[in-house]
Amino acid sequence: MSSTEGFGKLRGLLWPVHGHELKKFLPMFFMFFLVTFNYNTLRAAKDALVVTAPSSGAEAIPFIKVWAILPSAFLMTFLFTRVANHFRREQVFYIMMSLFLVFFCIFAFILYPLREHLHPHEFADHLADILPLGCKGLIAMVRNWTFTLFYVMAEMWSTIIMTVLMWGFANEVTPVQQARRFYGLFGVGVNFSGVVAGQVCTWLSRISFNPSLPFGQDAWEQSLVFINAILIVSGLACMALFYWMHRSGDGYNSVPPCPQGGPSEFKMGLRKNFAYLARSKYLIYIAVIVVMYNISINFVEVVWKDQVKTLYPNPSDFNACMGKVLTGIGVLATITSMFVSGNVIRRFSWSFAALVPPMILLVTGIGFFAFLLFADYGFGAIAGVFGATPLAVAVLFGCLQNCLARASKYTFFDATKELAFVPLSKESKLKGKAAIDGIGSRLGKSGGSTIHQGLLMIFGSVSLSTPFVGVLLLVVIGAWILAVRGLGKQFAHLTSHQATLQVPEEMPSAPSTSPA
Repeated sequence: MSSTEGFGKLRGLLWPVHGHELKKFLPMFFMFFLVTFNYNTLRAAKDALVVTAPSSGAEAIPFIKVWAILPSAFLMTFLFTRVANHFRREQVFYIMMSLFLVFFCIFAFILYPLREHLHPHEFADHLADILPLGCKGLIAMVRNWTFTLFYVMAEMWSTIIMTVLMWGFANEVTPVQQARRFYGLFGVGVNFSGVVAGQVCTWLSRISFNPSLPFGQDAWEQSLVFINAILIVSGLACMALFYWMHRSGDGYNSVPPCPQGGPSEFKMGLRKNFAYLARSKYLIYIAVIVVMYNISINFVEVVWKDQVKTLYPNPSDFNACMGKVLTGIGVLATITSMFVSGNVIRRFSWSFAALVPPMILLVTGIGFFAFLLFADYGFGAIAGVFGATPLAVAVLFGCLQNCLARASKYTFFDATKELAFVPLSKESKLKGKAAIDGIGSRLGKSGGSTIHQGLLMIFGSVSLSTPFVGVLLLVVIGAWILAVRGLGKQFAHLTSHQATLQVPEEMPSAPSTSPA
């Protein structure tokens, strides 16, 4: 049965939502908007803080992702599972959200103003004297540890709040047929938030220092206070919408409780999350897709941000550039969500839609690395035609590549990945998603960062390691495509037979399904 049955042709194309569903759809739509608005705002701010920090650069990012973000992912996933095992699902959302909002308040009014007293510059200078040049990023991570902490919390927001909690909530309360209609429209709110966040970041980065304000010693510090204040207000508004949904009966309380001894009472720790992946080929495919995506995007972004830092060494200018990129991503992704991705997901196979992101990243990645590596063999002449420096054109090309790749992620990748979780049983959905999104994505980014670290230790700089990064990118995208094809076959079988996949207690010889 078509997911748009019962609608006219135009409404089925643009607004496949029944009137009685608006009470559920609209709060979720705005919750997605607010959560991803914060995510996009944090993306720009964290890069501006770390990349333009004293004695730092893009080479610090791979070290942060391995030595700070990966342990934090384990810690936050452990914390999430413990909180989830002791509190109701509704309370888990409030607890985890409050943890982040309190941190943003502490950073804006305590950690950043006291940064010069908290950062160990003398110790970092000593490390710089005794460690090789390739460890410059590691030293910068230690030197500016409060900025590193902000970077980590920004990354954890995308993992814990946006992916595990928000998407987990949507998957739990949205049936498959409803998800096919809603998820594409959720993507519109998700991607339009990038437009708004980009404009906010650009505007705040251009404000002049106002000595009459009771906070901030320069324009960038005052901008950071405003940014964190906006993050807190947005988070509180999201919590209010979540509260209203549960009071109106459209939250977790709309899902029938499991019978005594069922999956809802199943308690699982961190190690069992990994055991879940090993027991299901279906979950392994999802994990591979998530890991390969994060390795791919990490390969490209470190090289690109190194170029941006060279062109914009001032944090306000860097943040403004990131804001423009966010706006571009948001515009492309919003248009794609409204007119392309939702209809492709509804009308074509899951595999077809899921293959769009790796193909876009493959094509744009080849173009970006070709421009960087062969700038002296014809590509550099393009800069002269437009009266710009080769560096400016390289940054512009990287911005375009990032816009296209990220737009495909926020439309096709997120929607198809989350749709793949829907046929799972409640137990498999909750625990498998926590393992894949809470740790799998971090392993992907950390894997790419580990490779970057090795190349930095060998070659000493991002630019000299770029050719090898380009070659490895092709290998990773190839593995991504193979995983999509494998998962697509299993997803098609489950949905066509209206089956629910239950991860067994022990390693099976074949996938186990039970009637929905």
